[in-house]
Amino acid sequence: MRKVIGIGETVLDIIFRDDAPIAAVPGGSTFNCLISLGRCGVKASFISETGNDRVGKRIIRFLEENGVDSSSVSVYPESKSPLSLAFLNERNDAEYIFYKDHPKDRLDFNYPEVNENDIVVFGSYYAVNPVIRPQVSGFLEYAKSRGAILYYDVNFRASHKDEVMKLTPNILENLELADILRGSTEDFDVMFHKTDADAIYRSQISFYTKKFICTNGSQPVELRADGGFKKQYAVVNPSSDTHHPSPIVSTIGAGDNFNAGFIYGLIKNDITREQMEAGLTEHQWDSVIGYAMKFSENVCKSLNNYVDEAFAKDIKM
Repeated sequence: MRKVIGIGETVLDIIFRDDAPIAAVPGGSTFNCLISLGRCGVKASFISETGNDRVGKRIIRFLEENGVDSSSVSVYPESKSPLSLAFLNERNDAEYIFYKDHPKDRLDFNYPEVNENDIVVFGSYYAVNPVIRPQVSGFLEYAKSRGAILYYDVNFRASHKDEVMKLTPNILENLELADILRGSTEDFDVMFHKTDADAIYRSQISFYTKKFICTNGSQPVELRADGGFKKQYAVVNPSSDTHHPSPIVSTIGAGDNFNAGFIYGLIKNDITREQMEAGLTEHQWDSVIGYAMKFSENVCKSLNNYVDEAFAKDIKM
């Protein structure tokens, strides 16, 4: 059975509206992706770190409750688990403040087993952090050598914009390792001062990887791929669905669950690394991005960072 291995941060997301806390949920970009996949019956494993505190114990318990293997999560007794404050605006988009107490940043883990056609998802600051870069890049190189498909979600926040120059070598190495790259126009504006998908792909991406997905909130998803293939996919706003209207409650997990749906689609359609390298058909792209958008749409309907149980039950493998 194919599996998904994620590597990334864990945080407790404390969500605010009108400056008042309204929810606190376990989170982290790759974490959110794996929770949704675990709920949908996909075999998943998570590589991360947390503190030996109440928050850390809750995060590990939450992984296990949702079918995600937590045996590669390192627990550091002298560290406090990271927190993220997410302030929702009138459109229910979030602005973040992060708190992390890891005075002795390190990442010690045993590599989970990686087999051909498994999928590795990585991204955010975690994937470029110089302090743990040797361990992260070592694992990615190992996964690539084992025949895994590598999915890179850039997820580069404005809070790190002053570090772009310093982190560029790590970013470029990730681009070179990636089989599929996804990022938002906000990410690329911070990194490259560009928001046009064609300009980003032509000048920054295509030299390293040919499969590029650019998301832009409620605007259409832009796809660029091998052989000059390009396509645009309109985003369905849940509140505009005349049959099942549902207000957007929070967009915090939208991108993370786009990733989850895309990866779910790769497995559901039995798309292998060999097929990825040969180039996907338009029908295959339509299917996997269709799943990505369904997952993303579902997560916007609640304050949780992952697809809900009813959605997961309907789609479960």
